[in-house]
Amino acid sequence: MLSEIMFLPLLIIHITCGLVALVAGLVAMTSRKAGGGLHTQAGWYFYLAMSVMTVAAALLTAWKPDQLNLGAAILTLYLVQTARNAATNRTSNLDRTARWLMPVGMAATLAFIQGGTLAAASANGEFQGTPATGFFVFGGVAALGLLFDFSLFWRQRLGQRQRLARHLWRMVTAYFLAATSLFLGQQDDIFPFLIGSPILLLPSLLTLGFLGYWIVRVRFARNWLASRPVPNARGDLFQSRKDAL
Repeated sequence: MLSEIMFLPLLIIHITCGLVALVAGLVAMTSRKAGGGLHTQAGWYFYLAMSVMTVAAALLTAWKPDQLNLGAAILTLYLVQTARNAATNRTSNLDRTARWLMPVGMAATLAFIQGGTLAAASANGEFQGTPATGFFVFGGVAALGLLFDFSLFWRQRLGQRQRLARHLWRMVTAYFLAATSLFLGQQDDIFPFLIGSPILLLPSLLTLGFLGYWIVRVRFARNWLASRPVPNARGDLFQSRKDAL
C-alpha cells in the first residue's frame, strides 16, 4: 500500500518536470545566447526540472525494473550536471564538482554495458524487452561523455570554445533524450493516434540539427567568440539561481 502511495506522486513529478523541461529547454535553445536574460532564466528552469525529473525516473524503476530507463536517467542527470558545471566554472579549470560527477558517468556507462551484455547473451537478444543495440547506443553516448571527462582530467582546464561546446552538447543531448523518450518512447500511451508517424521524429531530428549547427559554430567559426557579449562580472555563463529568478 505504501509503495502504491509513493508511486503516483513520483510519476506526477516525473511527467510534470519533463513537460517543464521540454518547454524551458526549447526557450533556452531558441533565445539569444547572452549573459543573463531569457536564455539564462530558461536554462535554469530546464536544469532544475531535468534534475528532478531524472531522479524521479530512477526511483520509478524500483516498481518496474528497467535497466535501460535507469541508465538513461543516470546519463541524463550526469549530462545536465556536467553541462551546468561547464557554464558556471569561472576559471575553466578542472574543479571538485567535475571530479565528483565522473563516477556518475561511469555508473551510467556500466549500466548500459551490463544491460547490453545480458541482452546479447540471451536467447532472443533482449534484456527486459530491450535489444542489445539499444543498450550499446546509449552506452556509447555515456562513454563519449566520460571520455571527454578523462580528457579534462588530463589537461586540467578547458579553453573558452571548449567550455562552451561542453556546456552546449551536454545540455542539448539531455534535451534530445527527454524529447525522444516522450515522442518516441511513450507514443503508445500519449500519442496513440500518431503511432508510427514520422511527425514524432521531428522533435528529435530538429534537436540534433540544432546541436550540429551550434557545435560547428562554436568550435569552428573563426570570429564567433569575438562577437559574443561580455560575461557578467563573475565570468559565469550560467548565472546563480538568485540572478536567474
